[in-house]
Amino acid sequence: MSGYSASELMIVCAARALRGVRSVLVGVGLPNIACNLARRTVAPDLELVYESGVLGARPARLPLSIGDPTIISGARSVMPMPDLFQYLLQGGRIEVGLLGTAQIDRFGNLNTTVIGEYAAPDVRLPGSGGACEIALHARRTIIITRLSRRTFVEKLDFRTSPGHLELDGSRPPSGVARGGPGQVITDKALFTFDPESHEMCLQALYPGLTREEVCGHVAWPLKIADELSVVEPPGENELAIIREQLDSGGMYR
Repeated sequence: MSGYSASELMIVCAARALRGVRSVLVGVGLPNIACNLARRTVAPDLELVYESGVLGARPARLPLSIGDPTIISGARSVMPMPDLFQYLLQGGRIEVGLLGTAQIDRFGNLNTTVIGEYAAPDVRLPGSGGACEIALHARRTIIITRLSRRTFVEKLDFRTSPGHLELDGSRPPSGVARGGPGQVITDKALFTFDPESHEMCLQALYPGLTREEVCGHVAWPLKIADELSVVEPPGENELAIIREQLDSGGMYR
C-alpha cells in the first residue's frame, strides 16, 4: 500500500473530519467514499442520508448518482424528498452536510450555478439542487474541492449557497440558518474559518507542500494559522478500504 494519490488523501481527511459524527447528508463521488470510509473507521454509528430520500443507507456498491437503487441497501428508511428536507434537514437533525463547489470565496460562500454572466454564462453548472438548503440548515458543512485559483476566487460569479457572510455582512437570521461552513478539504491543504472574522484560514499542509505553494492557488491574501500543521498520511488500513472495498475500479481515487 506504499504511496497514495491526492484524491485518496482528500478522502481520508474528509473521513477523519467525521469522527464521532452521527448524521451526514452526502452526495456521490468523493464525499460518498469518505462517508463510507468514516463508517468503517472513525464513525461506526454514522447515518448516511441522501437527499433523494434515504436515511441510514449502507450502499452495497459505489453509487453512480443519488438516484442509484443501491443507496437503499440496508437503509433504515426511504421517504419522499420533501419529508426528508422538512423533518430532518430543516428540523436541525443533520449534523454535517458535505458539499462540493465550482467556486468558493474567502467566507465559504459557494457557486454551483454559472461561470461568467448569469444571462450569458461561459459555463452553466448543475445549479443548487439541495446545496443551498444544506448550507443553511445543516449544523455545519464541510466543503470538498480541489485547490486552484479558478475555484478559490476573490468574488463569486454567482452565489448559490451561503457561507458565513451574506451581502449585509452576516449569516441569515438565526431562525433560518445554522452553523455554516466549518472546514474546507482540498487536494493540497486543509482550511478552517476564523471564529471572529469568519474568513478562511490555512490550517494544515499536505506532506511535501509549502505555504507559498498553497497561497499561490488562492486568489486573495490568505490568512494562515499561527501553528501550521502537516496532515498525517493515509494509513495502510484506510488505503486498503478505499482501494479494495469502496473504489476498486479507481473511478474517484
